[in-house]
Amino acid sequence: MNDQPAQTSTRAKRATTGDLPGIQQLMVDAYTKYIERIGRPPAPMTADYSAALEHSRVWVLESGDAIVGALVTEDRADHLLLETVAVAPGAQGKGYGRLLLERAECDAVELGLTEVRLYTNEAMTENLTFYPRHGYRETGRALQDGFRRVYFSKTVGHNDVGDLRDGDRGDHLDSGGLPQ
Repeated sequence: MNDQPAQTSTRAKRATTGDLPGIQQLMVDAYTKYIERIGRPPAPMTADYSAALEHSRVWVLESGDAIVGALVTEDRADHLLLETVAVAPGAQGKGYGRLLLERAECDAVELGLTEVRLYTNEAMTENLTFYPRHGYRETGRALQDGFRRVYFSKTVGHNDVGDLRDGDRGDHLDSGGLPQ
C-alpha cells in the first residue's frame, strides 16, 4: 500500500452546501462495507452534514475534480473532536487519510487546542491500526449510542502540523506541496 498521495492536483477546501451531495455519496461509498460488520449503517452514513456546515469545520479533499475525502471536526473547548473522516474506496492507500488527519491537527492548532480526539467502531479493524500509525493512542472502549466505540487521542502543537505562518495549513494542498 502506497502512503503517498497520488500525483494529481489535490487540495483541501472548506465544504459548502454545493459539496453536500458529494459528501453524502462519499460516506455511502466509504462506509457501506461496514454495515454487515456492525449490523447497521455506521454513524457517518446517517449524519446531517448540512447541520455540520453550521457548527463544525467541514472539509473536502479534491483530486482533480473529484471529492476523494471528507473531514468533519468540532471545537469542544478543551479538545478538537475529529467527528468524521472518510476516503473514497478507489482513493484509499494513496495518503489521503493521512492528509485529512493532518488537516484536523491544523484545525486544532488554529483553534488554540492541543489535543485531537476521535473514535471509531471496533468492527472497523483497519482503523485500529491506521490511527496509531499516525501518532494516535487508544484511550478507551465503550458502548455508545449502540456502537462499540474505540477512542483515540493525539496531543498536537505547532511543530506537529507544519508552520502555519508559512501557509502550510493543508487548505492549499497540491501534488507539489503535500506534507511528507
